Amino acid sequence: MESSHLIQCRPPREAVVHLLESSGLPSQDVTDSVLDHFFYAGSTSSPQGVVGLELYGRSALLRSLVVVPERRQGGLASDLVRHAERYAHARGVTSIYLLTTTAEDFFKRRGYVAAARAAAPPEIRSTREFADLCPASSAFLVKALVS
Repeated sequence: MESSHLIQCRPPREAVVHLLESSGLPSQDVTDSVLDHFFYAGSTSSPQGVVGLELYGRSALLRSLVVVPERRQGGLASDLVRHAERYAHARGVTSIYLLTTTAEDFFKRRGYVAAARAAAPPEIRSTREFADLCPASSAFLVKALVS
């Protein structure tokens, strides 16, 4: 199924920080350089949803998925995740990892499976999200990207 939402790259940092903070998600490490692999839907001044990636060779960390409350249940979050997965795959990523305290079921319905935090690759373990920002109680999930 093709995305029904126009998804663009590199949202404004202030808008991303506002969306993340209004949803109780970490924003401390959102810098201009991190935004090189972030995507959004909506206007530049008022994104309705965002998702980000941190790329580490064949691994990636999917992070910062948030959709404004009035746009939830319309498929926007799924479209953002699919876009991020296609983007990562096109850059040679074979596994996408993520941490979540609230959306484990959402991601499992999209093919992500639970993984042991101890089994995380070193490049993922060294991210700020993994090491500092997300609590140890967060679900750690992975999805293998296939051709």
